[in-house]
Amino acid sequence: MENTPTTQQAELTGNVLFYKNPQPLNPEQHAGLGVKQIEQPFGFLRTAHAVPVTVTEFGMAAAAYPIIFVGEEFTPVAVMGVRQGENLFVREDGQTEPDFYVPAFVRRYPFVFANDNQGDRLLLCIDRDAPMVTNQPDVPLFENGEPSAFTQNAIEFCKEFERQRRSTSEFTAIIKRMGLFDQKSVAFQPRDPQGNPQGEQQKIADYWAVDENKLNDLSEAQFNELRTAGALGAIYAHMISLLNWQRVIQRAIRSQQPAGAAPVAPAAPAAPSTPPTPQTPSFS
Repeated sequence: MENTPTTQQAELTGNVLFYKNPQPLNPEQHAGLGVKQIEQPFGFLRTAHAVPVTVTEFGMAAAAYPIIFVGEEFTPVAVMGVRQGENLFVREDGQTEPDFYVPAFVRRYPFVFANDNQGDRLLLCIDRDAPMVTNQPDVPLFENGEPSAFTQNAIEFCKEFERQRRSTSEFTAIIKRMGLFDQKSVAFQPRDPQGNPQGEQQKIADYWAVDENKLNDLSEAQFNELRTAGALGAIYAHMISLLNWQRVIQRAIRSQQPAGAAPVAPAAPAAPSTPPTPQTPSFS
């Protein structure tokens, strides 16, 4: 498996969130390129309302966001918004909110490993259309035809991310095999400016989550298997993280309030005290 810059052209398969024009990194094509500081370093994150996280990140991400499982692969994602195309944790200046964890999936950008259709390889790619990638860089990608220290660090980061991605797949496989997943949903009750219910409840998302009752019903042998696999901590972090639905919904409500409006009191996810009017997002 190759995971270094390549001199060969390759046909890449698959689409990855954020990446518009991923190209296999090679010294001929990208010799003069590098990265520079930009005014809005996380501007690309602004339109992502959910971001994949690895199992080792559950503890850190759970302090900020709901962690849910989506799609046929039960991919764990951190929910950062209630409307598709809107991230509630990226400020107008393109910075993330301080004290909120930024997933590794985001921090590796503009680098990514991609599958090569011509063989069983992973190729290091860079998003050529990323705003920080330029031919007038602060930091070069290559020096004397070899990957710079910056690029070597990116390679190591992506290698570690790939290891954690595989560990996450193993984690979800165990949870699925033991039948712990249950389909959940989250909704809110729209209300008028006086706080009175207005219309029907609106669903934000359907998703998969570990069911506490199913976890408690496991046999001792099954529970010990989870403990031996190191899965229990991540399971508990995931379940606790679902309390953050309230935080995300309240941020959505505040984002729609006019300047100077009175703050909204905390409310349960299914019935916040004043309404956002989000479209129902798709997490698939």
